[in-house]
Amino acid sequence: MDHVKTKSLRRRGFLRIAGTATACGALVSCGRENTPWRFLTAAEGRTLAAICEQIIPTDQTPGAAWAGGVEFIDRQLMGPYRRQRDAYRSGLMEIDRAATGKFGKGFAALDGPQQTALLESLEGGAKRFFSTVIAHTMQGYYGDPRHGGNRDAVSWRMLGVPVIPIRGRNRYELPKQGA
Repeated sequence: MDHVKTKSLRRRGFLRIAGTATACGALVSCGRENTPWRFLTAAEGRTLAAICEQIIPTDQTPGAAWAGGVEFIDRQLMGPYRRQRDAYRSGLMEIDRAATGKFGKGFAALDGPQQTALLESLEGGAKRFFSTVIAHTMQGYYGDPRHGGNRDAVSWRMLGVPVIPIRGRNRYELPKQGA
């Protein structure tokens, strides 16, 4: 009988802990700032969005920020780019620190010419980090929308690439040969 009580208490304890964790998760992630990002903080998201917009700016076609470049990178940092999390944390902080040192405000608060000048002046690790962000922004902008970027297939439409819908498990519905 004591065995049943112990087991029951363990189960209750587990349920209490699980319930607390669930409630805590619903309440702004237990102290973590409210952010739309999976990995990035709100400040990192703003800085990365400004960098992405410098890489592929809005002109006749929406730029990388609108097209979901940050969403793509953020999503990938939770999966395939997982090993680059530290590089993103330190790289974004370094770019903001450089902006504050040179212009007195964070990178996202700078105007376009100031942002361009700062990115062009990067050296060493910050320059390598920026090269990585360029590659990831391009992947997000021109890649498949299901990975979080290329919102509304904006880059494909710009390039005249047909947008092929994804249905169920069959990714592409190609025309039958000889039909």
